[in-house]
Amino acid sequence: MSGPDPSRADAPPARATAIDASAVAIETSGRIGSVAIARGDDLLHVATFSTALQHAVELMPTIDRLCRQHRVAPTQVSELYVSGGPGSFTGLRIGITVARTLAWAGGVRVVRVPTLDVVAQNALDVSPSPQFVAVLLDAKRQNVFAAVFALDGDRYVATTPARELDPRTFLAGLPPSCAVLGEGVAYHRAAVDSSGLTVLTEPLNRAKAEVVWRLGRLGAATEGYDDPRMLVPIYIRRPEAEEVWERKHAGP
Repeated sequence: MSGPDPSRADAPPARATAIDASAVAIETSGRIGSVAIARGDDLLHVATFSTALQHAVELMPTIDRLCRQHRVAPTQVSELYVSGGPGSFTGLRIGITVARTLAWAGGVRVVRVPTLDVVAQNALDVSPSPQFVAVLLDAKRQNVFAAVFALDGDRYVATTPARELDPRTFLAGLPPSCAVLGEGVAYHRAAVDSSGLTVLTEPLNRAKAEVVWRLGRLGAATEGYDDPRMLVPIYIRRPEAEEVWERKHAGP
């Protein structure tokens, strides 16, 4: 992540840090979206969308409701953390578009958080937490988006880059002590079961806005903020709609 250059005339203005400054975290990469709102070090509220795959309908009303409920004025939202993917192409575009809009319209500082990192942190809720975890998200075409993470203190850190892979080949190369989680487990159950690896419980598979908030704060402190001009989803591969368009319009 890289912060915007304040010397550039076309860069959005950075808000002054204030004691009442608040932050919003957005998770729209998976089937069930969520939003978190915080003030300083305090996580105030997490709201999970009521319906699957309705991010465009529920995202902005949820942000508005949480701000009103906790008496957070628009000018008090100084930071926004957004789950950046890989994941649902449509969901990612919705979250990133909202982040870019708020950055330009209100000078909100933004941090993009990799979605696989977000899901990996759910394994911290297991006691004892496994030393290694593999996160799987469905990539369609019988593949998964996947990465391996190792426990490092109080968080999981990626040991491999996120890639699109055949699930059986990926899982076969993991050590027996590695645990598996992520929304891709349900879509590739046969491959997961045949691997013989420990599968964490289903409630740990979903990316959550509160974890986006926690990792976003850490990213802002260690790496800075993302330039909204360069803010795009982490797709790994191009959206299917683009590939279809290219095939239809390809020359002879």
